[in-house]
Amino acid sequence: MFKLITAIAVAMLMMSDNVAAAEIHALISTAVEAAMAELVPQFERASGHTLRITYGPSGGVAKRLTDGEAADLIILADTGLDEFMKQGKVVAGRTDFARTGIAVAVRKGAPRPDISSPEALKRALLNAKAVAHTAPAGGGITAMHLLRMFGKLGIAREVAAKTKLAAGGPNGRVSTIVENGEADIGLQQASELMSNPGVDVVGLLPRELQQITIYSAGITSNAKEADAAKAFIRFISAPATAPVFAAKGLGPL
Repeated sequence: MFKLITAIAVAMLMMSDNVAAAEIHALISTAVEAAMAELVPQFERASGHTLRITYGPSGGVAKRLTDGEAADLIILADTGLDEFMKQGKVVAGRTDFARTGIAVAVRKGAPRPDISSPEALKRALLNAKAVAHTAPAGGGITAMHLLRMFGKLGIAREVAAKTKLAAGGPNGRVSTIVENGEADIGLQQASELMSNPGVDVVGLLPRELQQITIYSAGITSNAKEADAAKAFIRFISAPATAPVFAAKGLGPL
């Protein structure tokens, strides 16, 4: 794996060998944080550039850019990036590189409920003593979808009475609530749940109830290190990095 990615890194450097070493300021969704933890050091070693990253839920990093925080690139859900392009805050031409869906997790070693159909998922949620998901106000992109899903299943009131809300972002994870035993079922994007070894990911929501999110990268309109940021985007979107994303719960496009 390392040799494959290094080969891509060398190719990337050949395309940008006139770019001096730079510090790239990046706003990145926590949904791809686990993959970035593996890829960023390889990019830095190969390119000489460094990244200064602020992680947060997609809504959170979007708010940072809206509020005027300086950044060279931003990575979040494709719909959010499209809105920034309309506003002129991100240069036109986003780069899509991975996708993920909402999954269900339980505490490590706990019995795995049947979630293979909407009816099975409904039973699992009703049987759970507590259910964890992100707080709508936290800026994550799954909360509102899950609330609509509970309503569609006809169990909104029952689930609300036993919901444990996670703030979202690195310090407010659904998986932590489940790992600590505060909830026996957690629902969040698969990539975020898989980053915590203290939980078992049971599987994705049934197709009829699923929300697939595409993650995209873009250069901000006021980027100071646009060329270096473009080199990083080429690196993470290269085919050889796909296995890294897949191992972290982020499938191919």
